[in-house]
Amino acid sequence: MSDDDTEETEEPAVELGEGPDVEGAPLSRVTARLTWGIEHSTVVDREGDTTIRTPDGPQELATVLDEVDETYFPDRHEFEAAVREAVGTGPVPTE
Repeated sequence: MSDDDTEETEEPAVELGEGPDVEGAPLSRVTARLTWGIEHSTVVDREGDTTIRTPDGPQELATVLDEVDETYFPDRHEFEAAVREAVGTGPVPTE
């Protein structure tokens, strides 16, 4: 690597838009903070007050999990599938 390479201006890998903000955290961010397998009640205790993005707008995770009958999530994929079944899939509204 030469000195000329370090003088180049670094630009963002992805250009961010000028549009409105999206309220709530992506579900994947919440699941990344947890360890698997995990009990339903433990998820509510640790992350229940976190607001997540859903097609119907931002919702608290504890409210969403009230609609989920599972008592134990063996892995991240099972948890995300259960949440998506409860809230649906589709575009997330912006402010």
